[in-house]
Amino acid sequence: RWKLQRLGSTRVGSADIVATAQSAGNFNTLLAAAQAAGLVDTLQGDGPYTVFAPTDEAFAKLPKGTVEHLLANPEQLREVLLYHVVPGRVMASDVVALSSATTAQGSDLTIKMADGSVKIDDAP
Repeated sequence: RWKLQRLGSTRVGSADIVATAQSAGNFNTLLAAAQAAGLVDTLQGDGPYTVFAPTDEAFAKLPKGTVEHLLANPEQLREVLLYHVVPGRVMASDVVALSSATTAQGSDLTIKMADGSVKIDDAP
């Protein structure tokens, strides 16, 4: 199961999404993946967009070799990462009222309330 943490939309105060992820300290794998996929400049750009960011813990739960395979395949990695990006500013208060959101990759995320928490494609 992926545990997602919403990093925010484009800029948090004066920090961009990449700086916010770096300072949080639990997104090192995501940052390495963004670098390998050539998405760092995009995440530091004007946006706005919202990233539903897998933590290092979430990446560690993937089957052995998955991260290495993706890092070796930048186009596939880019598609996976863009699936976690929603164009526009999506605030937490907005998410609870949505049933889906279209990602930068072009697919729809399913959003639902379950057991008192929001689930994005069944991930809390």
